[in-house]
Amino acid sequence: MKVTENVTPFTTFTRDEWAALRESYPMEVSAEEIDKLKGVNDVLNMEEIADIYLPLTRLIHLHAIASQELYRSRSIFLQNQEKKVPYIIGIAGSVAVGKSTLARVLHTLLSRWDRHPRVDLVTTDGFLYPNEELEKRGIMNKKGFPESYNVQALLEFLAALKSGKPQVEAPVYSHLTYDVLPEETQLVEQPDIVIIEGINVLQPPRRQVEEEEQEVAVSDYFDFSIYVDADEEDIFKWYVERFKKLRETAFRNPHSYFRKYADLNDEEAYDFAKDIWDRINHKNLTENIRPTKNRADLILRKGGHHLVNQIKMRKI
Repeated sequence: MKVTENVTPFTTFTRDEWAALRESYPMEVSAEEIDKLKGVNDVLNMEEIADIYLPLTRLIHLHAIASQELYRSRSIFLQNQEKKVPYIIGIAGSVAVGKSTLARVLHTLLSRWDRHPRVDLVTTDGFLYPNEELEKRGIMNKKGFPESYNVQALLEFLAALKSGKPQVEAPVYSHLTYDVLPEETQLVEQPDIVIIEGINVLQPPRRQVEEEEQEVAVSDYFDFSIYVDADEEDIFKWYVERFKKLRETAFRNPHSYFRKYADLNDEEAYDFAKDIWDRINHKNLTENIRPTKNRADLILRKGGHHLVNQIKMRKI
């Protein structure tokens, strides 16, 4: 009996194989910049930039240029006036896995290419319902779950970007106050590339009960998507380590929502972080976030030291 090959939509690369795809793209980031880009308890160094993120930047650059040419050709075919429409990148993955660091690195590196110097970074935290609304709905303990986001507002934001609107505003979230800032917005003005970072941005469209058609999904507006992956045990470890470090930094701010946890000892901090992980973050990861992994165009797999050791790229 003939053994069938494992069918997969992805091509898998080792770290060394991926690093070779960088070719001659120069290193244009300093050690000081790297230190500013990495998140709390994240690992980022020159080697990671060179081996992982420079090849990724080159890939996205090629995709963005091809997308722009396709858009021009379509405008000619439709006899439409060409508008500037951004190339949109979505980044998904668990809390504490390093999404924000990846987003900041891509924001920095992509903006240094000649063909797309204007790059904006928008996090979906701003599209969370305010705490008052979450309390009213009885889902404050599900903050970060798909139902805790104003998905309609996010879809309208993305639709405005893709329609070539000159100025689009996004709401802003404060990790200090742990809430949406009601009087602040982020202005996005005709960028070449927009990076959308958030744990649940790859959620599939939901089916309306009263209708047969499915809703539009956030990811329908993405030109390229990335999922940051790691073992659950490692993510939990990173989450706890980050919580402990925040006791000595952000939690010390008198305006911090988490100020009351700044004086916890190591054992108390571990117990509290584990409780949040078990009740909220782990449940969200297994039920909502991880099931969207294979919807991404690229999966970055991290090992125990927070460094990428495998890359999966969707076949074209």
